[in-house]
Amino acid sequence: MHRLLLLLCLVWAGFVTAQEARPLADDPVLEAKVMRIAEELRCLVCQNETIAASHADLAVDLRKQIRQQLQQGRSEQQILDFMVQRYGDFVLYRPPLKSSTWMLWAGPFALLAVALAVLGINIRRRRTASAGPLRADEAERVRRLLGEERS
Repeated sequence: MHRLLLLLCLVWAGFVTAQEARPLADDPVLEAKVMRIAEELRCLVCQNETIAASHADLAVDLRKQIRQQLQQGRSEQQILDFMVQRYGDFVLYRPPLKSSTWMLWAGPFALLAVALAVLGINIRRRRTASAGPLRADEAERVRRLLGEERS
C-alpha cells in the first residue's frame, strides 16, 4: 500500500513539474536561420553560452527578436549590427579585433607569459639556493641526527 502511494506521489510530482514542450516553428527554414544567428551571439546572463544554447529568459527573448527581424526582411548582418549597437561587442561570441577588444584577444596570452616568467624565476631561485655544500655546523648536525660518531 505504501509503495503504491509513493508511486502515485512520484507520478503526480512529475505532472506538476513537467513543462510544456516548445512548439516547432511553422517555418523550419526560418528557425534554422534564427539558430544560425543565435550561435553567433553570447548570452548576456550565462556569458559562457550562446543564446542558441541558453535557456535564460533573456536568451529566449533575443531569439524571438531575431525571428521577428528575419520576418521583417532584415539580413543576418543587419541583425548582428543591431545587437552590437544595443549591447556592445561583448554580445558577439567572437568579437572582432579592434582597439576596444584587444584585451579580450591578448589577455590570455599575456597572463600565460607572466605565469611562465614567474615559474622560470622560481625554478632559478630553487636551483641556486640548494646548490651550495653544507657548512661545518650543518654537517655535524647531520651526523648527530644520523647517529654517526666522528672518527
